[in-house]
Amino acid sequence: MPRTAGAATALALGASLITAYAASPATADPVPEEAGGLRIHDVQGTTRTSPYTGRTVADLPGVVTAVNPYGSARGFWFQDPEGDGDPRTSEGLFVFTGSGTPDVAAGDEVRVSGTVAEYSPGAGLQTITQLGDASWTVLGADRELPEAIGLAPGTVPAAYAPEGDDIGDLPLDPGSYALDFWAAGEHMRVRVEDARVVGPTDPFSALWVTTEPGRNATPRGGTAYGSYADANSGRLKIESLLPRDQAPFPRADVGDELAGVTEGPLYYSGYGGYVVKATTMGEHVDNGLPRGTAGGQRDGELSVATYNVENLSAASDQAAFDRLAEGIADNLGAPDIVALEEIQDDNGPADDGTVTAGRTLDRLTEAVSAAGGPDYEWRQIDPEDKADGGQPGGNIRNAFLFDPGRVSFTDRPGGDATTPVEVAEGDGGRAELSVSPGRIEPGADAWIDSRKPLAGEFEFQGRTVVVVTNHFASKGGDQPLHGLAQPPERSSEVQRNAQAGLVRAFADDVLEADPAANVVVAGDLNDFWFSPALEALTEDGGLHNPMLELPEEERYNYLFDGNSQALDHILVAPRLARRTDYEIVRINAEFHDRASDHDPQILRFRPLSGSRGTDAREEAHYGRPGRG
Repeated sequence: MPRTAGAATALALGASLITAYAASPATADPVPEEAGGLRIHDVQGTTRTSPYTGRTVADLPGVVTAVNPYGSARGFWFQDPEGDGDPRTSEGLFVFTGSGTPDVAAGDEVRVSGTVAEYSPGAGLQTITQLGDASWTVLGADRELPEAIGLAPGTVPAAYAPEGDDIGDLPLDPGSYALDFWAAGEHMRVRVEDARVVGPTDPFSALWVTTEPGRNATPRGGTAYGSYADANSGRLKIESLLPRDQAPFPRADVGDELAGVTEGPLYYSGYGGYVVKATTMGEHVDNGLPRGTAGGQRDGELSVATYNVENLSAASDQAAFDRLAEGIADNLGAPDIVALEEIQDDNGPADDGTVTAGRTLDRLTEAVSAAGGPDYEWRQIDPEDKADGGQPGGNIRNAFLFDPGRVSFTDRPGGDATTPVEVAEGDGGRAELSVSPGRIEPGADAWIDSRKPLAGEFEFQGRTVVVVTNHFASKGGDQPLHGLAQPPERSSEVQRNAQAGLVRAFADDVLEADPAANVVVAGDLNDFWFSPALEALTEDGGLHNPMLELPEEERYNYLFDGNSQALDHILVAPRLARRTDYEIVRINAEFHDRASDHDPQILRFRPLSGSRGTDAREEAHYGRPGRG
């Protein structure tokens, strides 16, 4: 009768259930120090937390369904094959054995004793009911495993969670809410069949599938996130318990399939919520998702792209530069202007006071030229050391590339890390910048520990164009979709909303100086097309968002936890709305092999002459051209 001791760390898995009950909290009789005669569903109870937490329970019967042999949080799952028929109570448990691999196998009939604990993967997250300091007796082998719960379309409720500041002790209602459905089957075996991949394989050997393939489906096989009210409850993370040397994890892209059965115990993780720890993996079917290429550019059109290049520095491998350069030169079609985000200093995360990024940008422009693109020039402003957030020591910032054969940059000296750019009315009624490049209100509280927007003045065919590249504050600190607070608090919105207000005010100043100014606001705004930050930029006659002209299921350029969502945007002055041709060029986010975690975007338009004397007939004549 082997015995292994548990500490306070665990691996995460969960399980799922069916139908609804009008649940009421479990009430338990006074519990003795060691409780015998119980079954797993008694320990699990009808809320997320066990009524036996902190108590020792003895001789729980069940059959081992899976063993986790990896990492320092090893253990095994066992499940009661009989059950009580109550959909609120899980029939599975995880036995935590720390760093020791338990000497049990799937199919072993066991009796397990141990201390009931609620393990939390992090603050604000749900907990996992498990046994620690456990001992067990194996009564037999090769028993039939309990049947896995089938997750067919319609099984998981569309409503995501009950409301509450802390839903941990609320009665479970698995027929009404997805998070209750998953929690009520924690640690039980679940099964998906012919599952479509909605989140590509990540560096940690995990991917996302959907149990609801018809819900908010994108044309390329993903699941679109288009509302705070719909978290897409059918998303489900898949990891593997199979021997890694015998069954390598599939390298899957969005729209691929795990054909046949994928099943295993359901666990809960701080990284994405509920996850199947697969003991059987469906066969990976590569459906050949194509990478996108931007459409052609017409005479008289200026092309402006935005691209988050994911912590690029001169310390990055040459392969990173080559992949990004190929995307710019080929997939984006060598835009006239490229607004870049996540350019780091010349030694990347090394924290030695370096803030310059010339070598980083030189390597990128050289790689673009080698890939057959133009000989780009670049402009940027070095930030103050460790003042702009991002990876510590990286001194992340925004930058411009531009093709001098197509467009010129209007250099006005004086812009630095702390000097704000201002707008004035220049010759001929055109708006001009006091410094170019320049930073928008760099001393404002909204930009503390965050990237400052970079404004630049360009000239294209005699017309002035003002471009602002942005990288708003991240969503770090927001409560997760799958946490205990429902709906989750989005605390990071406060800073982004303030940032959006400052950028909107700058755009308004340019348009006040010249109502016909060509203004482009681009970059990683770190927020959704339906968010308050985007509303602040576009409401009440503000900037125009051409993404809104796309069908809702196509408004995305980033994937997170199986949700296809929009973080990057290109906005234009309202008088340019009819003159734009906009594309999201899908080369990264949906693929396991990628140059960045963001898809770039490109906008092509015919600039206005940019003076108060602009004839409205020109605006009508150069309206947005039709494209077949």
